[in-house]
Amino acid sequence: MFLNSIFQNPERVEKLMRIMQHSFIPLLEGAIKYTIPLTIITFSIGLIFAFLTAISRIFGNKLFQYIARFYVSLFRGTPLLVQLFIIFYGLPTIGLTIDPLPSAIIGFSLNIGAYTSEIIRAAILSISKVQWEAAYSVGMTRSQALRRIILPQAARVSIPPLSNSFIGLVKDTSLASLILVTEMFRRAQEIAATNYEFLFVYCISALIYWIICFILSIIQGKVEDRLERHIGRSGGIT
Repeated sequence: MFLNSIFQNPERVEKLMRIMQHSFIPLLEGAIKYTIPLTIITFSIGLIFAFLTAISRIFGNKLFQYIARFYVSLFRGTPLLVQLFIIFYGLPTIGLTIDPLPSAIIGFSLNIGAYTSEIIRAAILSISKVQWEAAYSVGMTRSQALRRIILPQAARVSIPPLSNSFIGLVKDTSLASLILVTEMFRRAQEIAATNYEFLFVYCISALIYWIICFILSIIQGKVEDRLERHIGRSGGIT
């Protein structure tokens, strides 16, 4: 019914086509300049936090374990939007003002670090103790065994869930629009506010998000297929 009402009105169709023409490129620019770089930067920083947290929980003393557990619990137990608001809107009340983009980078990095730390920790723990014992038997230290034997195998195990987290982060970056980062969805809000075609403009932005995630899903599938073939040739991971 909705589509019929649109196509039965040529002027309406012409207006929507003009909006499509004038909004698609700005939305795509928002994705290229902010959405994709924000995803890559925060995911990279988050992986550093995740690795340090996972190592602290597995090998650290009780103090480091408690700190790591508290960090994971805090950021997994509170909404990402609330975390962003605390950083951008809350901290200025105590004299600490951070610009929109750095606020988004801090918030997303800490959040993704907490979630992916559990993925990395589980991947490391999934490697058989026999691998550790074999490394120790040839004179490796724990750090050498971790770096040369355990982590390469754990990386193969963790790549599929980490890929899912990366794709999810692409969509989560839309929350940065609420702290004034001019990423793609913020651009969509600005464009829709000028022509009042909120549904149509938001659907265009949703289409671009879907295209990005679809491409990433294809890449993820190829990487996973390659890993499966590699594992099959090596006889599996023990």
